[in-house]
Amino acid sequence: MKKLPIGIQTFSNIIENNYCYVDKTPLIAKLIDQGEYYFLSRPRRFGKSLLIDTIAEAFQGRKELFQGLYLENNRDWDKKHPVVRIDFAEGVITSSDRLEQRLHRILAIHAERAGLTLTCSHVDDCFEELIYKLHHQLKQKVVVLVDEYDKPILDNITDTGTAGQLRDGLRNFYSVLKAQGAHLKFVMLTGVSKFSKVSLFSGLNNLEDITLDPQFGTLCGYTHKELETVFKDHLKGLNLEKIQQWYNGYNFLSEPVYNPFDVLLYLKKRVFMPYWFETGTPTFLLNLLQERHFCAGAIDGLIISHNFLNSFDVDKVNPQPLLFQTGYLTIKGIKNLPGGIYYTLGFPNHEVKYAFNDALLMELTKSDSESSIKLALYDILESNNLNKMKKIFHAFFASIPHDWYRKNDMAGYEGYYCSIVYCYFTALGLDVRAEETTNHGQLDMAVLFNENAYIFEFKVNELTNPARALAQIKEKKYHEKYTGREIYLIGVEFSKQDRNITRFEWEKV
Repeated sequence: MKKLPIGIQTFSNIIENNYCYVDKTPLIAKLIDQGEYYFLSRPRRFGKSLLIDTIAEAFQGRKELFQGLYLENNRDWDKKHPVVRIDFAEGVITSSDRLEQRLHRILAIHAERAGLTLTCSHVDDCFEELIYKLHHQLKQKVVVLVDEYDKPILDNITDTGTAGQLRDGLRNFYSVLKAQGAHLKFVMLTGVSKFSKVSLFSGLNNLEDITLDPQFGTLCGYTHKELETVFKDHLKGLNLEKIQQWYNGYNFLSEPVYNPFDVLLYLKKRVFMPYWFETGTPTFLLNLLQERHFCAGAIDGLIISHNFLNSFDVDKVNPQPLLFQTGYLTIKGIKNLPGGIYYTLGFPNHEVKYAFNDALLMELTKSDSESSIKLALYDILESNNLNKMKKIFHAFFASIPHDWYRKNDMAGYEGYYCSIVYCYFTALGLDVRAEETTNHGQLDMAVLFNENAYIFEFKVNELTNPARALAQIKEKKYHEKYTGREIYLIGVEFSKQDRNITRFEWEKV
């Protein structure tokens, strides 16, 4: 049985040491045949580094590594090209000076390996000199591969000044590539984020963005067929449908793909856990959602234009494109309108939906009792004792430290209360539907558990304008959408002044 390549990003290591390898070389061959300058954005831990390493080995002519793979018989192996690899994965760069030192070091190592001496002092000039000399020394055009191209910026995203300086430094460095077209065979940049073309890539506007190109939608990640064939021996005795539910679902306008990091760890440990999510909790993004007063239930189902999806920059940080680029949301639907393309975004799978909302819940409440409350809520649903639900809901908000309210004005918003309740149910892994449209309007939230449907309406009562949540559910007939289940209507009303529940009513239809 072949071994699982957990944490291995080196193509030669995988091939030479009998690890499982999903053959992506048909798509690599297509990349090489169709173009020269590429950009690819994918979430972290999605196989970008392995992709870059595989491309490097192909251009360096190491045919022996590709035996039995598509590229073995579909490439001219007599042509070997010098490859310059730039990788920012290691360490954290916190200043322009440190960025320049790192780039100087990378270029110097490449020059030393080729027996070259660089005479320029400025890093941009050194990059140009290295490309020129490699081409003339080896009589073959140069391949430049940049992995984690955006990491220096993202590591400093909360410090706008530093992030802006690093962006400008990288823009000048990458712009060298456009002027070196005569000496370049192939260029590819990969990273997590996709910056606006007028910011980071204004000096390199000849890059072809394949992030949402259907031809290359499965270039990173595993398709279901690849999982079934390459990992066949490791899947024996496992529930393939549940694996699909937990880890599949990333859509880049092609066949859905699994997160490789999740799949490999699950096949080793055989326990369903949020492996990918736990490698980096998105604290900055969660705080940004709070600052913009996003209702948690509205995240799953966001609609965003194609242009807005590409509008990210250090001085224009919007949560919607970041949620997609970082992998917490994926494309669920697409509409081609005369005014442009619009995407409906949603959580890709069970792992991301429950883990993201669990993390958001902790940020929203700053409470250390959320775990016990979640367990109590689940017990209430299992026993279907809704009379106890008011008490547990009251505990939701009573557990929030008073000091949190003094520092945050969100408690005055209806969406805040709805978000906390939504996150509690979603973090339990339940089927929760927020802001669903019905024939009579839009319901706040529905929770489906066993054969029951719980329909929720939330209201924040002002002293001068009391509102009745349960009456609205009945008037709007939100529950009719769930005919066939046992239906419970639940109206929850909050006091802005008391910061807790003032009325909790329910009835069975």
